[in-house]
Amino acid sequence: MAAAIDTAPSEQTAAEYVRSVLARAVSLSLSTDGQDYDLIGMHSVDAEGRVTLQSQPGCPLAAQVAAAPDGGLPARMEFTDIAPTALRDRVRAQVTVSGRLVTGRPEHGDGLRFDAEQVILRTVTGHHDVDVADLTRARPDPLAVEEAALLTHLADAHEDMVGALAALAGSRLPRGVVRVMPLAVDRYGIALRCEYREGHCDVRLLFPVVARDAAEAGERVRLLLTASGCAHHPHPSARR
Repeated sequence: MAAAIDTAPSEQTAAEYVRSVLARAVSLSLSTDGQDYDLIGMHSVDAEGRVTLQSQPGCPLAAQVAAAPDGGLPARMEFTDIAPTALRDRVRAQVTVSGRLVTGRPEHGDGLRFDAEQVILRTVTGHHDVDVADLTRARPDPLAVEEAALLTHLADAHEDMVGALAALAGSRLPRGVVRVMPLAVDRYGIALRCEYREGHCDVRLLFPVVARDAAEAGERVRLLLTASGCAHHPHPSARR
């Protein structure tokens, strides 16, 4: 009898990753023709991943949109995904969304709705074009919003546990590591940043069972440390 093949996913899709970045982002950079804006705490994301920007009467951006031909202002939004822990090279990903700003729906008050036309995700693994329809259907990872609290708690209160997790990589981890820090966590697993005197590499450890929330993620980390074996993969971002 043939052995069953495990086809369960072990990574977020590119669309899910973008939704996760949007879910936890508190700021964004917006570029229009001749104008650049750094917006902090001035946007919201709905259940389908559409971004709405807050605006007030007399806002220069709102005036630009109102004066744009066809009622839409070409624009580009950029989101930077930054690791919450104090490690080297904290930028994990960048998301660029190109499209048009239009006057929002009445239920959004004076908000400006961003209609996406092109979405690009850049990570250490490369450049990914994300279909807007896929983005609309995708949902953020269930740990996306709580990830920062999970990782900073692990780094601040459980240094020994972080070291034990790194040891699970065994011979796959090059010698000479001077520091290990939590880098990322999602429902499928946890990634660690292993720093050397020069450069670093990242190691991802897969959970035995997918985590549905932050509490389960903590249990999955403990399972990794007590299990006789676990699936682990060096992250393809080794930099020396």
